Amino acid sequence: MSPNPPGEEQGPGPLWSEPGTLLEHVAVAVLGMDDEDRICYWGPGARRLFGYKATDVLTKPAAALFPAAPVDGTSAAQRLAERGRSLGYWRVRMPALHQDGTIFDCGFRVFPVTDHTGRSVIVGLASRGDELDRVKTNLAFLDALFETCPIGLVMLDEDQRYVHLNQALADMDGIPIADHIGRRMEDFMISSDGGAYQRMLRAVADEGRPVVSALVVLRTPGRPDRDQVRSVSFFPLSQAGDTRPGVGGLLVDVTDREQAIVEAAAGRQRLALLDRATARIGTTLDVDVTARELVEAAVPEFADASVVEVVEVVEWMDEPEVFDPDMPLVTRRIASGTTLPPPAPELVGGVERVTYPPGSTIHEMVSAGLPVRVPVDEEFTTRTVIHQARSQLLIESGLTNLLIAPLIARGTVQGIAMFGRSAARPVFTEQDLSLAGELASRAALCLDNARLYSQVQEIALTFQRALLPTALATSPSLRIAHRYLPGSHLTEVGGDWYDVIDLPGGRVALVVGDVMGHGVPAAAAMGRLRITTKALARQNLEPDDLLMELDACAQEAGIELATCLYISYDPGTGRARIANAGHPPPLLREPNGTVRIINNVLGVPLGVGGFRFDTLEIELKEGDTLALYTDGLVEARGKDIDEGIEALRSEMAGATGTLEETADGILAHLLPATPTDDTVLVLAHRTGKLRPGKGG
Repeated sequence: MSPNPPGEEQGPGPLWSEPGTLLEHVAVAVLGMDDEDRICYWGPGARRLFGYKATDVLTKPAAALFPAAPVDGTSAAQRLAERGRSLGYWRVRMPALHQDGTIFDCGFRVFPVTDHTGRSVIVGLASRGDELDRVKTNLAFLDALFETCPIGLVMLDEDQRYVHLNQALADMDGIPIADHIGRRMEDFMISSDGGAYQRMLRAVADEGRPVVSALVVLRTPGRPDRDQVRSVSFFPLSQAGDTRPGVGGLLVDVTDREQAIVEAAAGRQRLALLDRATARIGTTLDVDVTARELVEAAVPEFADASVVEVVEVVEWMDEPEVFDPDMPLVTRRIASGTTLPPPAPELVGGVERVTYPPGSTIHEMVSAGLPVRVPVDEEFTTRTVIHQARSQLLIESGLTNLLIAPLIARGTVQGIAMFGRSAARPVFTEQDLSLAGELASRAALCLDNARLYSQVQEIALTFQRALLPTALATSPSLRIAHRYLPGSHLTEVGGDWYDVIDLPGGRVALVVGDVMGHGVPAAAAMGRLRITTKALARQNLEPDDLLMELDACAQEAGIELATCLYISYDPGTGRARIANAGHPPPLLREPNGTVRIINNVLGVPLGVGGFRFDTLEIELKEGDTLALYTDGLVEARGKDIDEGIEALRSEMAGATGTLEETADGILAHLLPATPTDDTVLVLAHRTGKLRPGKGG
């Protein structure tokens, strides 16, 4: 450590602080004393504190910086140097002497260092006592403020991440202080303001515009069941040095004072929940899906657990039995969900059928036709839960109160919906009753629509099955494999049909058709065409003439659009005569695996009228296989029908199993898991030699 050259003024010394930091507000003087207690270093801060230039004090006794020595003759400078050497570090407050003769209180910290020559030097750091007291007071105030202030205090960085917060704010959030640090404020907010709160904070940080006493309504992950109204004030934190700017804030919980705002926010949340639930419930005409949608809409936002049960009937398509309050009510649980830990999942999902005894809360609720709120207590479990084990499970589940709503639509009791909350959430209110009633009403109507749709579907499917053949004609030289698959239960029954008919002269007719449309009308039209085709076939008509007659019948019956492929096969000659009314073409597989499409005999669909049909004759050789099918096998949304026919041709070309195995393989590879349309497939394989006889 070298002394400053005489008369030379230097810039800030090694302990001069950066602008904006704490030390900027407390001037620190740096000085050094040699073994003879003479001043050997004089920093710029020392000049400001004591008033002497370096040239005035270097090599001079340090005693000049202090008032006169006490009676014992030991100067303050000597005591500083002696204690610094003996203790290694000494901190003390003592009077100091300014150049102008004034005495001021000064704080010193002294410690020994060794310079580059090996000489021991006592370094002293000195600051005015009143400045130190002021900073200590400020720091003590800030510490006390963060530790004891009942108002929430927070410091955020420029990315709205927590840098510092007090216990009051942590208590408001219901989350420990340590879990906040480094995370964004938005992680601890659940609000329905469309991001307005976050935009307000961003404006404070980016534009330096303070916010004073703004009211916000929110929930936190630590208190998800409680709406809070907070009065918030935010202000920008000035940038210091190269540190990043941020935001400071004061937050006060004024929920009790602003209860009207809380209730309005709760009302908006209920409306938002109802709006979302309305959009989600009833997206399909499937009973189980509709029930699951109701549960998913309610849990966890509205309740901790929920179940949906439908009134038990012998068949779902039957009408539910009329509710009798004097008889047990049997329901089938078709959907459930919970966010609570075990044993709650077993409670809501561990049973399929539930029996409620007469006089139960369920009976009272259904009789009144209105939702009810009930506590989970001994009275409820005794009246409503038959099995003791289930009753105990309910008590242990953590649910403390239930809201039960009837599922009633068009005067018919469809079932019940239950919603449960644990002690961590408030009990259900009158407003919650109203919301549950709306949810249940919506779900009940969707369930009833699904039930009615299932009835219509079952009628159409039963009708269609009754009209499809139960036994097909046979021929010694022709082996038949046939498949009929209805569309999924979400798709209306179509008008697909097929038949194998005995003809005069030992011949056999292969027929596949499809009436455009779905439901009972399509099934009825299909039945009419099938019966008419069978009657016309036995009149020994040529295929093209038969289609002409069938077309006339379709027009008379008002069938506007239908397709039909008719093939007459003579086992005596091996010849097959083909006519086609707008139907997908048949495929012919030869024994060597070659598959060709017979598409040069296509005519207009039935019901159009005014056009003739043609007949094409081909030879069906031993080992050949004909494939007849409907468009449900080869047509799908987003895929051209020609692609589907090519896929079918590829499947037939690669077939190696029996005829039945080939039919199953084609369906397995070409149809989706849930077919959207009815599908017919008929495979006709010629076996053995030709039967002697005369073609007809």
